[in-house]
Amino acid sequence: MRGFAEGSLRLGLSAASGLLCYGAFAPAGQWLFAIVGMLLFTVALLPWGQLYPGWRIFAAVGVMQSLVMYLLLLPWIGELVGTMPFVALAVTESLYGIIVGMFAGIAARHRLLAPLGVAATWTAGEWARASWPFGGFAWGRLAWGQVESPLVILATLAGPALVSCMVVLIGATLANLFFALTKRGIYTNICYLLLPVLLAAVTVGINPRFSADNGNMTIAAVQGNVPRLGLDFNTQRRAVLANHVTETMRIDQPVDVVLWPENASDINPLTDQQAFADIVASAKHAGAPVLVGTITRDETGPHNTVIAINPDGTTGQRHDKKYLQPFGEWMPYRQLLRHVTDLVDLANDFVPGNGNGVITVEQALSHNPVAIGIATCYEVLFDQAIADAIQGGAEILAIPTNNATFGFSDMTYQQLAMSRLRAVETHRYVVIAATSGVSAIVSPTGEVMQETNIFQARHLIAEVGLSTQITTAVRYGQAIELLIVAGALGITAFAWHRCPRPVRTKRRKRAQN
Repeated sequence: MRGFAEGSLRLGLSAASGLLCYGAFAPAGQWLFAIVGMLLFTVALLPWGQLYPGWRIFAAVGVMQSLVMYLLLLPWIGELVGTMPFVALAVTESLYGIIVGMFAGIAARHRLLAPLGVAATWTAGEWARASWPFGGFAWGRLAWGQVESPLVILATLAGPALVSCMVVLIGATLANLFFALTKRGIYTNICYLLLPVLLAAVTVGINPRFSADNGNMTIAAVQGNVPRLGLDFNTQRRAVLANHVTETMRIDQPVDVVLWPENASDINPLTDQQAFADIVASAKHAGAPVLVGTITRDETGPHNTVIAINPDGTTGQRHDKKYLQPFGEWMPYRQLLRHVTDLVDLANDFVPGNGNGVITVEQALSHNPVAIGIATCYEVLFDQAIADAIQGGAEILAIPTNNATFGFSDMTYQQLAMSRLRAVETHRYVVIAATSGVSAIVSPTGEVMQETNIFQARHLIAEVGLSTQITTAVRYGQAIELLIVAGALGITAFAWHRCPRPVRTKRRKRAQN
């Protein structure tokens, strides 16, 4: 009975941890909740006096924490495909909690290394989720909930991985302090709490402040809105295109570039003369090239494309979306899963593009070339997509996105938070154009300078700085993340060797007999 009560309490703490971590994500955005959540998660894993949890408890704690967090974080997926796929994804993401809980629990047995071990193991779990399967799914990174936190500055040093790691380290250290029985333990934990401060100082020291070292330009982000909510948005292609043309015609001041959202013209302007003529007319009115989110097709298949269309009727460079959303933009095991559900036929068959995501266009006012890094919607999740664009010369980041199919859910606000962190990580202005919102202009400090409401027709215009700086996060962020993953394995192995779980009395007696 005592073991049952202990296990139930530990699971209750892990469930509360998942709830609190969810509260850190947008739209709630209570970043401190994630730290408290990680405190409870660590308490659920630590030995309580002579009560040493086993691997079953570790695994259950990890799964419970993740399950609660993802069930609360991902309901927006149900807006598109219903409850079953959303719950299936949440459960799948929660299975990583088995390994995270077991490794973190073993690391937590070493009193001095417990905070480092739990933090590194959690970060390794985020890395695994972001990598596999089907390219990974990084939506649950704790870093996305820290855009209002002082810890967000660490994104400039090593990207989202370091931010998440420090969130967990602080929470785990505070938990470990409750159990510290020696001066050495107390002093060690205090040093852990000072580590984020030290890393922030290093960040400022080796990454110069943002500088518009390549001048400024004026950009417009157009949100044309959609005629109706829901999935049938994609059947309203002509009306959606007309909305974006109409809103572009409302631009009443000179601009250098106009950014349209993903799927703004799902009628391929390269093959449809009327669609092309409408877009050219809007570009002529704006007097600037329009970056159009559309669907194109070549010999390899259909692509989710952003292409530059100029006022003189010529086309420029294009970006074919490289990181495609599984079960949405492409369907793994389509033939097999069709025997399970006909929902598989809601997924497209897009083919991934290649390249670094950079489109170069001529600014309308200065006639200087500008390199724009494109991360179409889902691509904002991927560190490699962002790093490739910046290292490929992008002086500004653009996020064309289509959130109309997700209605009034939290999805668009969660994606905006990711874009804000990318601005801090890369020292770039970020311009978001969404079919139905939220569209926004974000400064390199992560501040939202302008934004729209959802489901309204509106455009934003801002003068933004162009930069060629490359931060340490862009250069070395993924390597640092792998070092943290290696650290998780090393600390877990060391704790396993140095701090084996005490044999319980009944097991000891059976062994003696």
